[in-house]
Amino acid sequence: MAVWGLGGRLGLRGCLGARKLLCPRFQSRGPQGVEDGDRPSSKTPKLPKIYTKTGDKGFSSTFTGERRPKDDQVFEAVGTTDELSSAIGFAMELIAEKGHPFVEELQKIQCSLQDVGSALATPRSSAREAHLKHATFEAGPILELEQWIDRYSSQLPPLTAFILPSGGKSSSALHFCRAVCRRAERRVVPLVQSGETDANVAKFLNRLSDYLFTLARYTAMKEGNPEKIYKKNDLSVHA
Repeated sequence: MAVWGLGGRLGLRGCLGARKLLCPRFQSRGPQGVEDGDRPSSKTPKLPKIYTKTGDKGFSSTFTGERRPKDDQVFEAVGTTDELSSAIGFAMELIAEKGHPFVEELQKIQCSLQDVGSALATPRSSAREAHLKHATFEAGPILELEQWIDRYSSQLPPLTAFILPSGGKSSSALHFCRAVCRRAERRVVPLVQSGETDANVAKFLNRLSDYLFTLARYTAMKEGNPEKIYKKNDLSVHA
């Protein structure tokens, strides 16, 4: 899972380490294996193994160190947001082939999803003071999504009917991302209602699904692909 640290437990190093892989602003410009701010070392760092066997009995650790079953609501939410980021990554590959400039927006969203995962994996019921900064999700990414939605919506023809996921490969991939995003939101809402996670996480996912829907339509338009319209099946034909 993307937000898990190499030691098998979810911690600051794991969350930030994964985020460095996704976000250009976290990538090191120094020699391979040396992070920004680290001094070069003549010693070869000893990398921990990917597998630790600590989860073989069906339990995993949250950021706070609490052990929970792997089917716990927290891990369901974390896992689904990871699926969403993976789906967006797949869509980005198709979109990049067409040369669309909004690839950078999608990559920025992947970075925000890492922050979402970090907040979700820090349940407030077991969080200490030192953990609380990781349990907070700021409103900035939500406002940015709204700006993007408004910009693309202003260039689209108004909706006059229900549309089906369609409009070419890029558009269809974004519609799939939207559906995964809705599922992630459904997993997060119970955690917000129980006070385990920041309400902004659910707001972000809600707005993100709107963004993905809008971007799917915009992509179809820019590529000149028609959107398929819902038509009620005429059952009388088979009567």
